[in-house]
Amino acid sequence: MRSLLILSLVVLPGIAAGETIKGVVAPVVGDARPQKADAAGVVVWLEPTGTGMRPTASQPKPVAVSQRKLSFVPHVAAIHVGTAVDFPNDDPIFHNVFSNFDGQVFDLQLYAPQTARRVVFRRTGIVRVFCNIHDTMSAVIAVLPTPYFAVTDGTGRFEIQAPAGDYRLQFWHERAQPDVLARLARQVTVGEASVALPETP
Repeated sequence: MRSLLILSLVVLPGIAAGETIKGVVAPVVGDARPQKADAAGVVVWLEPTGTGMRPTASQPKPVAVSQRKLSFVPHVAAIHVGTAVDFPNDDPIFHNVFSNFDGQVFDLQLYAPQTARRVVFRRTGIVRVFCNIHDTMSAVIAVLPTPYFAVTDGTGRFEIQAPAGDYRLQFWHERAQPDVLARLARQVTVGEASVALPETP
């Protein structure tokens, strides 16, 4: 059974009027923390909770989730709601990208190598993406209500830049239990010189 553990979370002064939140999340399997476990693919985001705080209304830039060597790259992507996602086919064969899960239902039909199709994600939620031809292919797109987010790298590290204010820090991972994710969520204030949180059991 896999869960997640915050090893550290620090809010540091950033550039311009914003701050940078840096942290490390590690997987826990059973009662142990594996020494060489892959900690990539944890979605981390900040939802504004302060009075009058609203995410920036600028149009988000398109994001690409490629089909390459019979895999989706990246396997986990996070986007702000309203973002367009391009699905380029970089393989020498046809693909048919689709989803029938909560966030947004779509079917891009069969399309040729070196072409791409686009979907604009207008609803928040976790979208699980598949190929109708190759049943081993899968990806996850986290469609978030905020532009302040990151996806952890292989060491579990993440970095988010956000304006000063109060936020709810939240986490998601495809193999983490919902109760664990609920325990990891917490209130943070961006704008303090430094904030450090202890490890979460």
